Amino acid sequence: MNKNHFPFDINCDLGEGLANDGMLMPFIDSCNIACGGHTGDERSIIEAIRSAKKYGVKVGAHPSYPDRENFGRKYMALDPKLLSTIILKQLQFFERICQAEEIEMNHIKPHGALYNHAAKDEVTSFVIINLLAENFPDACLYCPPNSVTATIANESGIKIKREVFADRSYNDDLTLVDRSKPKALLTDPQEVIEHVGWMVHEKKIKTITGSLVPIEAETLCVHGDNPSALEILKGIRTNFG
Repeated sequence: MNKNHFPFDINCDLGEGLANDGMLMPFIDSCNIACGGHTGDERSIIEAIRSAKKYGVKVGAHPSYPDRENFGRKYMALDPKLLSTIILKQLQFFERICQAEEIEMNHIKPHGALYNHAAKDEVTSFVIINLLAENFPDACLYCPPNSVTATIANESGIKIKREVFADRSYNDDLTLVDRSKPKALLTDPQEVIEHVGWMVHEKKIKTITGSLVPIEAETLCVHGDNPSALEILKGIRTNFG
């Protein structure tokens, strides 16, 4: 498949301690690298960056709540100033490594619960967007379509790419089905291909109830920790031209 004919940039969450980063890189366009919040350290970031450089993949920071125990997937009620300090520390850490490795930090994509909470919460969205505006004005923000984050970013002049998920199920309001529920994460490659097919051909998402909801997006995520990530990416590249 010619990447130029696929309507989405394909991104993947990497640098999370798994052994498959190098196998996934040839099939993606951009990667979101854990930078110390939910997981990740200097070594893992360097390894992911060098693999991305080898395959011409854009690199981005994947900051999160400081919650390694829950892999950043549980909401944390933090004071906005403290949250800003925590996220900035992760981003500056990542940027310093990018500079040392002579690669540009292309984008920023919040991880897990931080991403999902910001999508509906103005205070959290403003924390993230103000950090970008003040410290990383050239970076693009990956965020959900029709979200509070996307609205505030557009109003603030922050570049965004609206993101949809290849391997996650959606509720009718376009929020992600909670991971504690069945079928939240799609691991069957053929099921993912069908899911993505609606997005590619109809610009719609088929939700968990079977409803078809219109969507506009520029980037498509496959989770690197999905046990079928490699097969899913190969399937996407094979089936959509």
